[in-house]
Amino acid sequence: MIKPNAILEINLKNLGYNYKKLSKIANNSACAAVIKADAYGTGVLKIFETLYKNNCRHFFVATTEEALEIREKKSKGSVYVLNGLENNKLQIFYNHNIIPIINDKNEFNIISKNFNKFKKFKYGIHVDTGINRLGINYNEFFKLNFTNKKFSILISHLSSSDEDKSSYNNLQNNKFKKIFNLNINTKYKSLSNSMALNLGKNFHHDLVRSGIALYGGHLNTKMKKIIKPVVTLKSKILQIKEINKNEFIGYNNTFKTKKKITVAIIGIGYADGISRILSNKGKVYLNNQSFKILGRISMDTITIDISQKSNLLKIGDYMELINHANGIDKIAKQCNTISHEILTSISKRVNRVYV
Repeated sequence: MIKPNAILEINLKNLGYNYKKLSKIANNSACAAVIKADAYGTGVLKIFETLYKNNCRHFFVATTEEALEIREKKSKGSVYVLNGLENNKLQIFYNHNIIPIINDKNEFNIISKNFNKFKKFKYGIHVDTGINRLGINYNEFFKLNFTNKKFSILISHLSSSDEDKSSYNNLQNNKFKKIFNLNINTKYKSLSNSMALNLGKNFHHDLVRSGIALYGGHLNTKMKKIIKPVVTLKSKILQIKEINKNEFIGYNNTFKTKKKITVAIIGIGYADGISRILSNKGKVYLNNQSFKILGRISMDTITIDISQKSNLLKIGDYMELINHANGIDKIAKQCNTISHEILTSISKRVNRVYV
C-alpha cells in the first residue's frame, strides 16, 4: 500500500458533535448544512452521510453539478442550489428532486410560466437585503406576484454575521422581516449562517444554514468555545539533511543559515493548498513540538528546521500542518484570509481519511 505524501484527516465524530451543538443553539429552528465546494474540501458524500445520520435534513450546495453529484448516490434529504437555475432546464431539477434558489425575477418568471407543467416543482427564493451579491433586488421583490404560489424556502444572507455588534445585521434582519407582511406561502424563512447563530433567536427564523462552524471554523468569535476542530493536515518527511553555515534554502535565497543546521523536507506545498505567505514564518508540528518553515514554500515541498529534535525524527514520519493547536482560523490569520479559504484550498491530491 502506498503511503501518500499528504493526508487530511476528517474527524466525523467531531463533525457530528458540532452539528448537534449548532442545532441546540438554533433551538426551535431547523439546522441545515452548507456542503458546497465538496463540503468545504472534506468530501461531500461522506459529510452528507454523516450529517444525515445526525438528523440533518437540509443541505445547501452552490451549483447544479454539486447537487447532481449528491443525488447520484443519495436520494434522501432536501438539496438546495444557491446559484439558482444557472440557465439549466427545469426538468433537470424536477427529475432529480433538486431545489434551486431563485435569484432574479427572470428565473421567477420562468417557473411561473411553467407552473402548470411542473405542479410539484420545488424551489426557493433569495432576496437581497443588502449584501449586493446573489438575490432578487429588495425593491423588485415587492413587485412580484406571489398569488397562489407556494415555494419551499425564502432566504437572504448577512454580510457581517461575524461582527456581532454590527448595526448592519439589524438593518438586514429588519428588511427581511418586512417581507413576511406579504403573507408569502413558504414553509421556511432563513437568514442566519454559522456565525449568525451568535446573534440570537431574533435572527434564526425557521431555518439556519450552518457552514464553516461544522468543519471547525470559528472566525475568532465566541463560536470558538462551542465547536470542536474537525480536520488535521499531515505530510511525511521525504528527506533529512544537514545544511552548512551561510547557505541559502529555497527559491530566491530568502533564507540564509547563520549556523550549521539539520532540516527536513516534507512532501506538501502550494499545489496542495499551503499558502506561500507562510514562507519563512509558518510552523509545522509533531507531538506538541513546533518546527519553523525555512525559505520559500515550493509547489510540492516545504523545508523545516529540525535541529533541536533531529534525533527524534526519521524519513516517513508525518508532520502536522493543521491540528488542534494550529487550527484553520489561526493559519487564516497568518495568511490574512479566512478559514473558509484555508480549508477549501487543500487540493485533491491530498488524501482524505475519515476517523
